[in-house]
Amino acid sequence: MNKEKVYGLKQEGVFSTRKVVAIGIGAALYTVLSGVAIPIGPNTSLRIAVALLTIFGAIFGPVVGFFVGFIGHALNDMIMWGSMWFSWVFLSAVIGLFAGFIKCDEDFSIEKGLVTKKHIFKMYVYAILGMFASGIVAYLGDVYIYGEPAEKVWIQIILASFSNFIVTAVLGIPVVLGIASRKRKHFNLKKED
Repeated sequence: MNKEKVYGLKQEGVFSTRKVVAIGIGAALYTVLSGVAIPIGPNTSLRIAVALLTIFGAIFGPVVGFFVGFIGHALNDMIMWGSMWFSWVFLSAVIGLFAGFIKCDEDFSIEKGLVTKKHIFKMYVYAILGMFASGIVAYLGDVYIYGEPAEKVWIQIILASFSNFIVTAVLGIPVVLGIASRKRKHFNLKKED
């Protein structure tokens, strides 16, 4: 497989101006929207900001998805708590990374409105895999670096993964599909002479 496709580059550099701007805007939005949170367990909340990881990942690829989650969560932690909890910062980053894997499909293009049922299925699979992988990262960080009790961390991860998947499934992926549908309508318009 072409290395450009693996990283979702598609003729752009890893940190092209477009992607750096996307990271900045996405991280800022993630930081602000993380303030909209519904507590669901010990130090765990449902955040609509998670939908942005799916949206930015699908539009710009896994590198942008990763950094939107990483920087956005880190900034939110600094603003809200005065320090970063790196295991959960990486949780958001990994979710964004996996959300961006759909951009690596050669026949997937939000810009042209090319999103099929296969792509929709893959987005949900990547979301589930992202929740699983990010849960492992958070668990290892909390238990082995921060010394948190394993039982508490499992509860937090289960609740966070469940709520993150709900936000992704109900808000993130439908927004991606809406953007693709709108782009498809405009992409198919032809200029008359």
